[in-house]
Amino acid sequence: MARDRFAPDFDPDCGDAVLTNATHDIVIGRWQGLRDLLRVTGADWLARGHRIRLLAQACASTSTAESWLAAEPYSADALVLRAATETARAFNLAIAAGRGVPIDPHRVDTAVTACLQAAEAYLDDPTPWISLISVARLYPAGVRRQELARWWDELHRRDPYSVEGHLQVLHYYSARWHGSHGLMYDFARDAAGVAPQGSALPVLLQYARVEEYRYALDAGHAGQSAVGLGQHWSHDGAVSDVRRTWQRWIIGRTDNGVAPGELRDLNYLAHAACHAGDKEVAGAVLRMLGPRATRTPWSYTGDPELQFVKWRKEMRVRG
Repeated sequence: MARDRFAPDFDPDCGDAVLTNATHDIVIGRWQGLRDLLRVTGADWLARGHRIRLLAQACASTSTAESWLAAEPYSADALVLRAATETARAFNLAIAAGRGVPIDPHRVDTAVTACLQAAEAYLDDPTPWISLISVARLYPAGVRRQELARWWDELHRRDPYSVEGHLQVLHYYSARWHGSHGLMYDFARDAAGVAPQGSALPVLLQYARVEEYRYALDAGHAGQSAVGLGQHWSHDGAVSDVRRTWQRWIIGRTDNGVAPGELRDLNYLAHAACHAGDKEVAGAVLRMLGPRATRTPWSYTGDPELQFVKWRKEMRVRG
């Protein structure tokens, strides 16, 4: 009998079944499931950040977050979700407006205010500070360096090894936003350098590599040198970064399981290892992932499903 064809699982919730159930509630305007989910999540910052981010995206086109806040105006969880939702809405407006077109600064101000209110309501939670640093990118000139540094200090104090938090700063410092390739890579290398063994922070180098690639495509630089862009993933520095992330993060991990909040990070490492030609790392990470895939970063270099299947076949990954 023919073997069933392998198909990647691009579950947008990354296998977080309870999150999926809560997201279904949003469609019918029911907020109680969100309250229960975040209450159970508690101070698991990795899971909380993952869930808040995806709930906010689902809430952005509805009034569910506002309904919850109206019913429980002093709920810290409701305020945190509202802040993330306002941030998601601001980014949706920016995407709709198009690259380089500023949106109404009042919408950015509204999100910033919501983030600061949430941070005050839930003092230990790093999530509002992540949202705050994220939405700061939408100001045409960014924010004052001292202000960004203060927000970063608040986040770092609460969750010093937050990949999502570091990622928002990395985006802010990128050439597509308010920095440069050099500034972005310096930040990523500094963060990776001080991360303890087993921390996922070294994968910031793979995020930076993708960010640089996207900039080349967005700016129309891809045609300047086909050879240069072709070596983007496989030059000596890129290959060394993949190997270091593998050694510092994956080899140093003490948990064999893969949390939903780690799935995107692992896909970034798998993607980088495949394109760098490091078969040992690529094969091992693809085996860790199994069928679980995230559309980014695969979508930046082609059709996500076709690429994921192709690389698994090339790396002789089974199961």
